[in-house]
Amino acid sequence: MKIVINGGHYPGLDSGAVGASGLQEAIVARDIMKRTACFLRAVGYEVLEVQENELYQITDASNSFGADLFASIHCNAATNTGAKGTETFYSAGSVKGGKLAQCIQSQIINSLGTVDRGLKTNNLYVTKYTNCPAVLVETAFISNAEDESLLMNEGKRDQFAAAIARGITDYVGGL
Repeated sequence: MKIVINGGHYPGLDSGAVGASGLQEAIVARDIMKRTACFLRAVGYEVLEVQENELYQITDASNSFGADLFASIHCNAATNTGAKGTETFYSAGSVKGGKLAQCIQSQIINSLGTVDRGLKTNNLYVTKYTNCPAVLVETAFISNAEDESLLMNEGKRDQFAAAIARGITDYVGGL
């Protein structure tokens, strides 16, 4: 099983969203990506970690690798600082993407107790242009003080990574 884990945005070039504390989405996403990849390698999957500035570089790397599935990790943000929780996106019409999204979303909600914002369909570039089931996980809102505190905590980042990895293994086990 070949899996691509993408840390959203690119440290130094594209910070992504930034929390009130100065915490950058790109840094959090990179950390969770690395932790998720470590968990997946521990159970025998071949994992490619990709964090690039250009979206086409991400999808090209995944497609060249011959990925069986793809997960992009992000932190959400909103002008409404009361918005919080976890949501997982997949491309409209992708049944397998929807199943993968459900497995990951359930693991995060059950493990971390974040607000369940549900599954969302959208034709995001990285889910649309990968040649395999693909999801984009919005772990928590970096713009919300309570969620940001989860993202700042290394132990909680490890829990996010473990939940994403378990969601992937749940999906693979159901094939």
